[in-house]
Amino acid sequence: MDLNTITEVVRRPSDQPGSDWRDGDAWLAGGTWLYSAEQPGLRRLIDLTSLPWEPLVPSDAGLEIGATCTIRDLYAFAAPAEWTAGTLIPTACEAFLSSFKVWNAATVGGNICMSLPAGPMITLTVALEARYELWAPDGSVRTVDALDFVTGNNRNVLAPGEVLRRIDVPAHALRKRPAHRRFALTRLGRSTVFLIGTNTPGRSDLLLTVTAGTTRPVRFAFETMPDAHTLRQSIDAVPADVWFDDPNGTPDHRRHLTRHFAEEIRGELIAGGPA
Repeated sequence: MDLNTITEVVRRPSDQPGSDWRDGDAWLAGGTWLYSAEQPGLRRLIDLTSLPWEPLVPSDAGLEIGATCTIRDLYAFAAPAEWTAGTLIPTACEAFLSSFKVWNAATVGGNICMSLPAGPMITLTVALEARYELWAPDGSVRTVDALDFVTGNNRNVLAPGEVLRRIDVPAHALRKRPAHRRFALTRLGRSTVFLIGTNTPGRSDLLLTVTAGTTRPVRFAFETMPDAHTLRQSIDAVPADVWFDDPNGTPDHRRHLTRHFAEEIRGELIAGGPA
């Protein structure tokens, strides 16, 4: 779509890209959503893709994902064998409601900052206990837990001019045993619910992340594996207004699917393999 209100595109922003942020600005990374809808309030685009941000930096500490890393590059990443939860990376990429052409342009940071309930990069990074590094226009830096970043449907904690710089995924989370479940009305459709459970090898803990069915990510943490009744009680305690309602599913439907898939994930992790 033509954005006919745009008067300027900043192709080479400074290393501190928000330093001259003003009303009417928007960050441009992949632009796959930005160019898909009218943006009458925008006057200027600031292109982040020219900044020298490494897309993927694995280390002993974990995986650093640059905000401008494309879904294509993330999908092609070969995780070390000891990162057993690395199998979630291609799974989350495949959960996109998009074509391969969109993968070539869409970015990890863009998907997170859109903060839609079905954003699979949100699911992935919350489940892997990531932290986000945010840059403010005044040059200050803060980090937030991925769980706390999205606050509702298309809402997050970013202040005007603040930009997501990178996502840090810790190695201990990547070494966990994962299990996931996802439901969509059609094979390539938007997620109605997307759940990921992880378990630390040698322990009986459970970290369960619930997304797509809720307006913001919900995490359940258990030091020991809960029984079916305890797990269901925890899900039922989620406030009614947190469950998402759109044409892909009613809140009751999403709650029902979450109960069902959470129990499957619990059973799979107890058994030590796919159910």
